[in-house]
Amino acid sequence: MTIRLPSSDGTLRTYDPRPEPFRAAAGTAFTSRTVFSAAHVVADPYADVSPDSPAAVDWDATLAFRRHLWAQGLGVAEAMDTAQRGMGLDWAGAAELIRRSAAEAKAVGGRLACGVGTDQITGGSLTDIRAAYEEQLAVVAESGAQAILMASRALAATATGPEDYQEIYGHLLRQSAEPVVLHWLGPMFDPALEGYWGSADLDTATEVFLEVIAAHPDKVDGIKISLLDAGREIALRRRLPQGVRCYTGDDFHYPELIAGDERGFSHALLGIFDPLAPLAAQAVRHLDTGDVSGFRQLLDPTVELSCHLFQAPTRFYKTGVVLLAWLAGHQSHFTMVGGLQSARSLPHLARAYELADGLGLFPDPGLAEDRMKTLLALYGVPQ
Repeated sequence: MTIRLPSSDGTLRTYDPRPEPFRAAAGTAFTSRTVFSAAHVVADPYADVSPDSPAAVDWDATLAFRRHLWAQGLGVAEAMDTAQRGMGLDWAGAAELIRRSAAEAKAVGGRLACGVGTDQITGGSLTDIRAAYEEQLAVVAESGAQAILMASRALAATATGPEDYQEIYGHLLRQSAEPVVLHWLGPMFDPALEGYWGSADLDTATEVFLEVIAAHPDKVDGIKISLLDAGREIALRRRLPQGVRCYTGDDFHYPELIAGDERGFSHALLGIFDPLAPLAAQAVRHLDTGDVSGFRQLLDPTVELSCHLFQAPTRFYKTGVVLLAWLAGHQSHFTMVGGLQSARSLPHLARAYELADGLGLFPDPGLAEDRMKTLLALYGVPQ
């Protein structure tokens, strides 16, 4: 088996696919870390829609992928950035996704946490923003899932200073019946979130974030940090109140952050665990036995793929994630809501295939090769 892949310099190279996939051993639920995979959605490829239309979702394939994640022992973080929230998936689609995934989670005993935001509005007053959050919180509460309070584009545009963030989040935390996860998504994932928590200076923003948590520690299960800065995450998690977890969202440094040090560790809520699910689950089971070295030996080699998928502009990492799901046989096509399959270049996609294949992520390497050759043929690449 050989395949010719395009390089970024315009040349073609020959690649020999790995003949055998990675085989994950069966295992029980994790005991050392709480681990969520943020999951992508599968578009309906037959829907007659435009990039501006409401998302047309293939619900059967979308829910089947969640069952795949639960079968590995991972929790599912639903209706998050990886599901193209705000990049093809609107609130109506997200609400349907939450309801359907919650019913599926109950049926199979899977752990589920769902994103809560304000994307049903584009702006407005603080009262409007609070009401939008409350509407979404109610949907998640009714589903029986845990809530993840996501960063709000509307709040970032409306807030005049840290006090507005403290007011909104304080109100939401006070009324929340169960502890939530607070999500700090950096501008590399969404440029509209620049200056979140009232300051573009991350040190100042961190102090505001910690003040919100400290005022309501019993209502905060944990925080998800997506700033791609390992040092900042470590410093922040060391300052969290007792019992408040840190869920890493750092797709560049996750092995070292999850492994931790003598002063603590991060749990995980990661988009990269969508394509890495079997391998990531096997790695975490090493941690469950105290085998940090085995954990790092499995997970460290995946960082090159993650850094490739999440390279700038980082917000388009979903394209590579969905490509790998198609190549792995989790869906029948490479189509995305909002037409986002066009967001990465062919050399980028070819390198993603090569790195993922090298890790053994494709259960059927022959199928992955055939599908990659089909994609290459559409671009006129000879084999």
